[in-house]
Amino acid sequence: MADRLELPVLRGERVALRPAGEGDVDALAAILAEPEVHAWWGTYDTGRVRRELAEIPSWAIEVDGIVSGWLHANEEPEPDYPNVAFDVLISERVRDGGYGREALRTAIEWFARERGHHRFTIDPAVANERAIRAYEAVGFERVGVLHRYERGPDGRWRDGLLMELVLG
Repeated sequence: MADRLELPVLRGERVALRPAGEGDVDALAAILAEPEVHAWWGTYDTGRVRRELAEIPSWAIEVDGIVSGWLHANEEPEPDYPNVAFDVLISERVRDGGYGREALRTAIEWFARERGHHRFTIDPAVANERAIRAYEAVGFERVGVLHRYERGPDGRWRDGLLMELVLG
């Protein structure tokens, strides 16, 4: 089994990305409970946040020193299939400020420069038009629909959209 990826502290122009940890559990659970976030991410409690922090390398996204989002980075280090898959959420408090886009760009730049990656993916729900527009603004392109991909908070299956960004 590969060693767990240790993420560094990164700084964009307006965001700071720092490894998320135990001290972020309550703030992240509160963001996940916000109605617009919950609609896409489903139900999280502090236990689920804590489990995901232990399982998935992730950054807390800070805006003005306040935890305002969460960025998961699932790296595939296999030399023949290198890629990084992201999941990102931003608090309603700072939504529409471009902070999620900046966080993604900052992480992509680091993975390309320091880890040698050239391919990145993200998979929002097909109906999440706001997220799709944001990812397209970063440079992600639509690859295809993943049918009945995830269960929504209402218990029904919904489609996902596979998007990728390939550098060079």
